[in-house]
Amino acid sequence: MASEQTSVSANHNKLPVREAEVEQYIDRFLDTVCDTKRRAIVELLAISSLEEETPILEMRSGDIARAIGLSAATTSEHLRQLAQTGLLTSRRQGNTVYYSLCNHKLVQAFRDLLEALDTDYRNAGPQS
Repeated sequence: MASEQTSVSANHNKLPVREAEVEQYIDRFLDTVCDTKRRAIVELLAISSLEEETPILEMRSGDIARAIGLSAATTSEHLRQLAQTGLLTSRRQGNTVYYSLCNHKLVQAFRDLLEALDTDYRNAGPQS
């Protein structure tokens, strides 16, 4: 039993080795999507965007702001941060800016994580 615990402990002491730039990217991504309002934006745009037969959902920045209940300026900052992580892309048509998801693999992984967390919480109940 002691040798079994030693081997398990030894495995727990090994961290994945990544380049510093990859670590920074991961940290920036997680920091960005863990904000409640930015998470709401990703989920809003992901409603139909991940179904292969459905065209990519685009929304105007003003519509996104209204949907999540923030000012246009605050929403624009959240959209900028999401675009910097590579989750969103934008296109301008006249004075209107449209946003859509562009990294569907990361968005699907994030949705899977949210679903797993929701299921875990419902199964375990609230923890104090």
